Order: sequence, then structure tokens, then C-alpha cells
Amino acid sequence: MAPRVLGPSDSVTDAEDRRVAPGAGDNAGAALGVGAGLGDVVVSIGTSGTVFAVSERPVHDSTGTIAGFADAAGRFLPLVATLNAARVLDVVARLLGVDHDELSRLALTASSGADGLTLQPYFEGERTPNLPDATATLSGMTLASTTRENLARAAIEGMLSGLGAGLDALREQEVPLERALLIGGGAQSQAVREIAPAVLGIPVEVPAPAEYVALGAARQAASVLTSR
Repeated sequence: MAPRVLGPSDSVTDAEDRRVAPGAGDNAGAALGVGAGLGDVVVSIGTSGTVFAVSERPVHDSTGTIAGFADAAGRFLPLVATLNAARVLDVVARLLGVDHDELSRLALTASSGADGLTLQPYFEGERTPNLPDATATLSGMTLASTTRENLARAAIEGMLSGLGAGLDALREQEVPLERALLIGGGAQSQAVREIAPAVLGIPVEVPAPAEYVALGAARQAASVLTSR
């Protein structure tokens, strides 16, 4: 016989009369903590990047691009992960000798598309697409395009394009995407916030910084304690 699997708000009592309930992974916790609902896709920009959406149905992706998870509220959480996210901004800021505020200012000074300068930011290989031995590539360099401003813009656009590919994979599986919730350290960049809607192709909201995984865990615990 297969063991019983508890739902997200279910609980059992152990031999010592202690109430035991399921938990949630970090991404499921973050989705619950930030209040993501159907039509929302959470784009988390930390050291690595994650793109996950709330769905009414499980997603079966034969390519392996999308990982199928459950969320913490009884729905599903199809997820795409990338290796290169906020640290792309870190390395380019160091290269230019600026802090993140100045990197953001430089990027917003440049025009969209960075005059053809393109950064494919696979500094540590990449998970999505599965290219573990890949390296970063800067292309489109001309005397006109090779400026500090364009490099800053290309770094942000390149990073966001990698995450945007995750949204495209979800769209191909007909996961409804109406709004992106941008969280994580990279979301604090003004340039990232302003450039993201054009690259991701949907409206973007940036919730106030918070410990969303912890908030999700607390909400799940409250749901267990108030359920019958």
C-alpha cells in the first residue's frame, strides 16, 4: 500500500499527541508568502534565477526545461531555474568599477537594445538551457556600441532575457501569465524594474522586500491550525 500523502493544510497527530503537518520548499513558500495567484508568475532574481507560476493543472514538459512542483495551497507550481542572475550584475559592476546604483544609472542612460551590444551571460555555464560548460559571450561590439552605458544595459537585458526564456517555456505549456512579481536582491535595481516589462512581455510589479519564504511558511502553518 502507498503511504497517505497529506495535503498542504492537512495534519496528523503522532504518538505523543503532537500535531504534524507538511511543509513547503523555498519557492512554494515564496509564492504563498508573496500572495501569488492564478495568472501570476514570480521572477526571483538572486544569485541564481527562478521563474515559477501558479497553475490549476500540473505541467508535463518532456524537454525537462520546466520542473513540475506542487505549491503550498493545493495547486501546482511549474518552475524554471537559471544559474546566472544577480551575479551577472555583480561582475559587470566590478568590471566597470561602479556600485549597483551607478550601474543602474548607466543602463538607463543607454537606449533599448544597447546599440546592438549583446551579453549572453553564461558566466557559470547554464542550467536553462542545459549548457553546463558554456561561457559568457559579448557580441555586437563596434566603436559606437562599446560604451560603459551600453555594457551596463546589455548586462541587465541579457540577464532578464535568460529569465524571459523561462516565461516563454511556461507560455508554450499554456500556463496563464498575466503579471510578473519581481522579488530577490536583483529586483532592487531601478534599471531592472524599468527594463523588465519590455523584456518579459507582461506587466511587472515589485513587492516590498520581505522574507517571503518565511511568510509563506507562517501562512501555511496558520492554514493548518485553522483547518478542521
